[in-house]
Amino acid sequence: MTSTSEQPIMVARTSDDEANPYLLGVYAPVDTEIDAEDLQVIGKIPADLNGVYLRNGPNPRFQPEGRYHWFDGDGMVHAVHLENGKARYRNRWVRTKAFEAESEAGKGLWKGVMESPKDNPFGNHHGLGLKDNANTDLVFHRGKVLATWYMCGSPYSIDPLSLETLGAEDFLGTLVGDMMAHPKVDERTGEMFWFDYGPRPPYLRYGVVSADGKVASTTDIELPGPRLPHDMAITENFAILMDLPLVQDLEAARAGRHKLKFDRSMPSRFGVLPRYGTGDQIRWFEASPCYIYHVVNAWEQGEEIVMDVCRVSRPQPRADAHTPLAKMLSYLRLDASLHRYRFNLRTGLCAESQLDDDNTEFPTVDARAIGRRSRYAYNVHISPESTLLFDGLVRYDTVAGSKTEHFFGPGRWGSEAPFAPRDGAAEGDDADGYLVTFVQDEREGCSELDIFDAADLAAGPVARVLLPQRVPLGFHATWVRADQLDNLKR
Repeated sequence: MTSTSEQPIMVARTSDDEANPYLLGVYAPVDTEIDAEDLQVIGKIPADLNGVYLRNGPNPRFQPEGRYHWFDGDGMVHAVHLENGKARYRNRWVRTKAFEAESEAGKGLWKGVMESPKDNPFGNHHGLGLKDNANTDLVFHRGKVLATWYMCGSPYSIDPLSLETLGAEDFLGTLVGDMMAHPKVDERTGEMFWFDYGPRPPYLRYGVVSADGKVASTTDIELPGPRLPHDMAITENFAILMDLPLVQDLEAARAGRHKLKFDRSMPSRFGVLPRYGTGDQIRWFEASPCYIYHVVNAWEQGEEIVMDVCRVSRPQPRADAHTPLAKMLSYLRLDASLHRYRFNLRTGLCAESQLDDDNTEFPTVDARAIGRRSRYAYNVHISPESTLLFDGLVRYDTVAGSKTEHFFGPGRWGSEAPFAPRDGAAEGDDADGYLVTFVQDEREGCSELDIFDAADLAAGPVARVLLPQRVPLGFHATWVRADQLDNLKR
């Protein structure tokens, strides 16, 4: 085991009078970047599972300025590389522009989303003064992993094996502005689809990165006002964007505060346009008010587009949450269920239906099937605890209308679990592979990587890789296959 020579500063306390659980226990940041080889395994790592699991999440390096929100922490990537039945671990902070500025200063310089950003050094390209910390998602595209930020920021390129930050990705100098948290990659074409949003017109901008790594198309999307979209979908021929009734509170914005308001008088709107279309080609479909953090998948079926999502019906802080900490706690307690929309391209009508009533989120599918019909969705199950905790995994069979579950056990909490196809598995069989996820045991203060047979989730993990340090709970993850890693070496 080796550690970096850098000596980060451990965050030991909150700056609020109330104890902030997102700085304590299973959320507490780690202060060391390490490398560890030949990890101990309980069970046996499948011989046909080779690649790397990477997960992003907030890990503040310095004492937070002001009241800390879980979204404020610096991005840190934890990775386990599986090769020939052996496992090695590595973790690294994402070296964003803001991270480097604070490293040079030797202290925190930014206040977070629960404070006014007016005195922060800088923000994103839209002038939003919050710290772009690249702590949200990880997306593999053209040999690199992109670390993204939930409020739209610079995507940071990371080497999937060394975890070295290669810099802010500008796509050969063609990216103007920012990128949202969850761009979509079509592995068959090599294209990546994304949007950018902000507080001033144009409120939404949609773009495509072509297979040659350059931005090939951008267009402004007209909206009635500033919105906070988080995800999007693609099909073989279309992109689907969202105009949802979770909006900026303009009065709070004028006072320099970031505050959200869910307006139930507004419908949810879904905009369908050709992949390389322009804003005047978009077609809007209306549905009941909600918020959507994450899309499962979308595809074309006859004259319809079908889109499965995790639908949130109550996306704003509870009305009885009177302190900033209470508001954060209630806002982060997701209440989502699997939901399906059908957009009829001939009639212009939208039909919607709830597919399950369990509280599940952070969905994954076989990455090779994004934009095409997929059968299985792999979600995390959300615990009823007061903070956001994933207490199990759920496999949805969206053809049979059934589900299979695995729960981690008392005091054990997981992470997003991407589908990892078996080496050489045929595209189209999205159960022929594994699920991989970090699991943290709060009683023992330790973490592990659990590996499940995707076709037999209920049987429990086929292997448990014991990790050399605790991995704090975090956000999104990805799996990079061995064949994708092999292409990097050529």
